Amino acid sequence: MGVLPGLLRSSLRRGEHRRGAVHATKNIAACALLVWVPAIFCLQSAAQAQPAVPAPVASELAQPRLAGASRFTFWGFDVYQASLWVEPGFDSATLARQRYALELRYLRGFKGRDIAQRSIDEMRRLGRFSEAQAQAWLQAMTQAFPDVAPGDRLLGIYLPGQGARFLANGRLTAEVMDAEFAQLFFGIWLSDKTSEPRLRQALLGQTVASSN
Repeated sequence: MGVLPGLLRSSLRRGEHRRGAVHATKNIAACALLVWVPAIFCLQSAAQAQPAVPAPVASELAQPRLAGASRFTFWGFDVYQASLWVEPGFDSATLARQRYALELRYLRGFKGRDIAQRSIDEMRRLGRFSEAQAQAWLQAMTQAFPDVAPGDRLLGIYLPGQGARFLANGRLTAEVMDAEFAQLFFGIWLSDKTSEPRLRQALLGQTVASSN
């Protein structure tokens, strides 16, 4: 994490040449697989009107509604559109006891294994767990997350007290029946310890302060 500013500066210097610019774009994109470090970014909140409920969400949640959504943009590069779907009576103060669905619609391509590894890195920021747990969770997420291209959708269903279910473009890819894993994974976006508090606010439908 600490090497990211240097990597970005190096990438941008190489951007003085065309080939270097392409390489810099790849480096910057690779650093933004999920929601990583506090940096220059833009969050574009969802409109007030409720969009159509995706079919996979409708099959997993009772009377789902959109709590909030935002586009995550890292140093000017669009990474993904995140949406949080919840059931009636949803209360962000009791997240651990409520079923919900988090969808990421990717705007750039990434390797599934890289997404899984970066998820483990972020989960370590939120809580302590053993190396054996890390390896088991990494294996489960590698199965859950295929390589993604622009337009692909990854959907995670939080199952309170049980674990999580994952779908890619509407297809079930994995179930991880581990409550500790589920809380840490979804905490990447929704924990009050997240590295991106403004994204969390947007997903929970709270007021997002200006980044200017």
